Amino acid sequence: MKVFFSLISLIAPLLFLSSCVKVGDVYQGDSTGTDSNTDSSITYSADDYLYPFGQEATNVTAEITIKLNEPISDIIETEVPALKYNKSLLFILTQDDCKQAAYCCTWAAINGKPLTNNYFYNSAQLKYGDLPPDSYSLGKTLGSTDGAGHEVRFSFTTTLLAEDASMNLTATVQPNFTDNYYRFFMKSSLIWSNVREMLNYGVGIAFHDVDTPDVDDPSAIQSHYIIAQDSILSHLSNRGCKMLAEPNGNEEYIVAAQSYDPIQTLAAQKGEYGSLYPFKEESDLKNVVLKRLFADNPDSFKELVETVSEKPKQEREAIYAGVHLTTSTWASFLEWLNDNYGQDGDDSLWFPSQEEYYEYTYYRVHGTQTLTKIDDNTLKLTVTLPSDQYFYYPSITVNLKGLDIANISSMTSTDAVTGLSYGTYDEGTMVNIDCRKFLVEHATHYVEKYEQDTTDASAKADAIYFINMLKESAQKTALLDRVN
Repeated sequence: MKVFFSLISLIAPLLFLSSCVKVGDVYQGDSTGTDSNTDSSITYSADDYLYPFGQEATNVTAEITIKLNEPISDIIETEVPALKYNKSLLFILTQDDCKQAAYCCTWAAINGKPLTNNYFYNSAQLKYGDLPPDSYSLGKTLGSTDGAGHEVRFSFTTTLLAEDASMNLTATVQPNFTDNYYRFFMKSSLIWSNVREMLNYGVGIAFHDVDTPDVDDPSAIQSHYIIAQDSILSHLSNRGCKMLAEPNGNEEYIVAAQSYDPIQTLAAQKGEYGSLYPFKEESDLKNVVLKRLFADNPDSFKELVETVSEKPKQEREAIYAGVHLTTSTWASFLEWLNDNYGQDGDDSLWFPSQEEYYEYTYYRVHGTQTLTKIDDNTLKLTVTLPSDQYFYYPSITVNLKGLDIANISSMTSTDAVTGLSYGTYDEGTMVNIDCRKFLVEHATHYVEKYEQDTTDASAKADAIYFINMLKESAQKTALLDRVN
């Protein structure tokens, strides 16, 4: 395997804190670039909607009823594939240092939002169309499919600086103001409204640096995990954090994390850790440290992806990229993944956050899948998804080996299942089950957001994307009718 070196820090633009000041949830600015607004009638507020993660379904039992056209005599076996949607290539990305670019570059590229080569923006600026002068778009979203015709956008993990006051700051919004662009200079971190918006699209979160001078003392680090966790729970409506992305190659963070129960999945920056082989992995990966590779140029990963994809499926290691500041070159790389291995390529790639991959593996190891014959033309699939603390992705793919999809007349489920799709794979039929409790409400939010401006093509794409996560129902049909 090719050796990669840590990403060399890039020189960022000067930090103009005068364009970023804490004023609650209100974004204000005037033509001088300061934080007062001479027009008191204008209030620019961020969209602080957040999926209610704190109320997510846990320890779910899903029941699927399968109606057949013809009786079957063969035994149908069930299995959970190593990768969701029966993909054969795993790519994971973690962005360190709580960079603003995680929002306006990485997340933006994946979700078809504006990109910029020289500036940065925040969520309220995007909401009100106050964007840098060099903004452009890839013109599409980036992802793979679920094997049943529905898009699954790429996801990643962003680290948080939950103890740092910089995350509490807010941004100046000045539509059509062009005397200067101080408001688009890079801030010292993400702000909470950016994080909330990214979480709504599936992005994962991780601990990173903590605010202690005793970074060589695991007990001091652990005490700050607790402080940071309280901040995360407070700002993210009771969504907790269960991942550590090791900062600075300091293994004391890993030692501290392995004695702090809420942290269950970890990623290293340096050190001697083995590569992950998804098709050989038998453990649930709890407290296992995953190895990351850092490179100056994302094109370095192209060669690695190509090399891994040429191997037999069972021999493919996961490609785990770490990055600090992302730029347009990373947006181009993500587009390359989409065009070659994602939905516009061979569709072999699964690109989840580490959180989601960890949960999927946990369900695969600890869950159960039982197929019962009700009568000659009816099967019942029962799936259990046992949860641990701060689990937010109650979703799984179950393969029905030997069942021809052409023999399925219908597939329905109990209310615990909110998303349901099925398609073919090389040995039969796969069933994708999603038990997130508030998928209907989530899709409804994005439909309402689109209805506020029906000329916004990106908002329409988002609405359709979230609607398509739902199982077939009258609610889904009604939401599609509102968009179309």
